[in-house]
Amino acid sequence: MIEVLRAGALTTVQDQGRPGWAHLGVPRSGALDPAALRLANRLVGNDEHAAGLEITMTGCVLRFIRAVTVALTGAPADVVVERPAGEIRPGDVGLPLSLPAGAVLRVGPARAGVRTWLAVSGGITVEPVLGSRATDTLSGLGPPPLRDGDRLPLGTPDGPPPPVDVTVTRPIPDALRLTVRPGPRQDWFTPQALDLLCGTAYTVSPDSNRVGARLAGAALPRAVAGELPSEGLVLGAVQVPPDGQPLVFLADHPTTGGYPVVGVVDDVTALAQARPGTTVTFHGPQR
Repeated sequence: MIEVLRAGALTTVQDQGRPGWAHLGVPRSGALDPAALRLANRLVGNDEHAAGLEITMTGCVLRFIRAVTVALTGAPADVVVERPAGEIRPGDVGLPLSLPAGAVLRVGPARAGVRTWLAVSGGITVEPVLGSRATDTLSGLGPPPLRDGDRLPLGTPDGPPPPVDVTVTRPIPDALRLTVRPGPRQDWFTPQALDLLCGTAYTVSPDSNRVGARLAGAALPRAVAGELPSEGLVLGAVQVPPDGQPLVFLADHPTTGGYPVVGVVDDVTALAQARPGTTVTFHGPQR
């Protein structure tokens, strides 16, 4: 059992999400960087599909009722373990930590990037919804975001964690270069719009979240006015609202929308760590 002493700005239960349900209008959800959560699970001896926590920006404080092994991946943060006898020890992101029953884990604010993922031996075993324990912040599927005082159940560990001395983590860049492919409504935009999208720099807006990364920069001019009837959306869809500012949809995106999609980003993983003000540029698949 985990007792949440401080939940922070946004801490959610996440696993590998709900892929395969799109035909029923179910959003994907899941960790914004699935590979980071898989790595954390491997470090504690879990199956890679086990549920862990996605901790956003400000960190969190957790107490563990039983002895566990934990591992953190993703954004670097200061980690402190307070043992029941009063001993305080530092921890490391990217390495397994053995905690005795009653230990308190303090995860500090992200020093770079946005999100840190925490795996616990046995996995977090909240009730699954449609085959996943992931919180979807838009649809409300899965458990709600954590609050102070929440208690989370843990499963039985699969086995001991592997011996690990060092892990290789993905660096967090100051600027992102994303591959984008033409979208289904490219013809709703002028040729100039595509030149602007792939020829100018955008910055990540503070209004971004797990639903999508809102970008600020050159407005993309439309060739066709008005709204579309609602149509399906996929992970990475670049939708353009009436203000012309592109929005890249992430894991908790809606399944339908009425604004035209000018393109689709091949891989949105890097946006999981993009702080407001991060520079984003796009290029076509041929470059």
